[in-house]
Amino acid sequence: MSSINLPLILTLAVLITGIIWLVDIVFFASSRKAKLAAVEQQFRNINLADEHKKDAYETAKAVAGKEPVPVEYAKSFFPVLFIVFFLRSFLVEPFQIPSGSMVPTLQIGDFILVNKFAYGLRVPVLNKTFIPVGKPQRGDVMVFFPPHQPKTYFIKRVIGLPGDTVRYANNVLYLNGVEIKRETVKRVFPEWGSFCMNHRLQLTVANENINGRTHTMQTCDQPSQLSAGDQTWVVEEGHYFMMGDNRDNSGDSRAWGTVSEDAIVGKAFAVWMHWEEFLSIPSFSNVGVVK
Repeated sequence: MSSINLPLILTLAVLITGIIWLVDIVFFASSRKAKLAAVEQQFRNINLADEHKKDAYETAKAVAGKEPVPVEYAKSFFPVLFIVFFLRSFLVEPFQIPSGSMVPTLQIGDFILVNKFAYGLRVPVLNKTFIPVGKPQRGDVMVFFPPHQPKTYFIKRVIGLPGDTVRYANNVLYLNGVEIKRETVKRVFPEWGSFCMNHRLQLTVANENINGRTHTMQTCDQPSQLSAGDQTWVVEEGHYFMMGDNRDNSGDSRAWGTVSEDAIVGKAFAVWMHWEEFLSIPSFSNVGVVK
């Protein structure tokens, strides 16, 4: 997902516009009010029916009360920026899916909504929890910053919680020694450029059940390098083990380790639009809850 630090940019924009507006209120607004009062006093006895005198009066008022351009922009943009800042920081933030690592759950081009308070309210930019609300659960689809790219948004599924033992052996998932059951849904051809397509193989789409929660995932007939072999991880405290639903085409905790609680952004809960390319037509056929 995008590597642009939007929270930092938005926070700076709110601070700059807010400071400009505040400085003007404290130091300069009273001077303009005094000048306007002087204009009113100067023209208090004029006949406003006289167009020339009326024009002179209006011009004098405009000059006396004119705000500097930075102040005009700050007063216009600060309320809007603050509302967007509040919504994105504490309530809901939109994202677009750029890769196929979460197929079939999320498609490339899906626009999703992320709940920013599901796992606690966090200080913008610093991302530290100041009001705890809840904790990630197995099966949640979560947006986060991975350890190897701490400024890039990633989205994967929570597989392992702190203290869990995660084992992945030739495309079979085990949690705390128990095999996670799957029920095959269909066989499909792989997406263009994927590991499975490059090896001229097919995909198995299946329903996977983790602690009573069912989601759809897919595996290739031949496990990729990430899925092959027999690997085991123990999830440390304050961390989470993340995996993509497209198991053979997903860079995740199997490659770069677990995700710290301080790197959590929020919980994905809905798809509201699909728009894969700029020249394509947006679609709403995939709108729904993220499972």
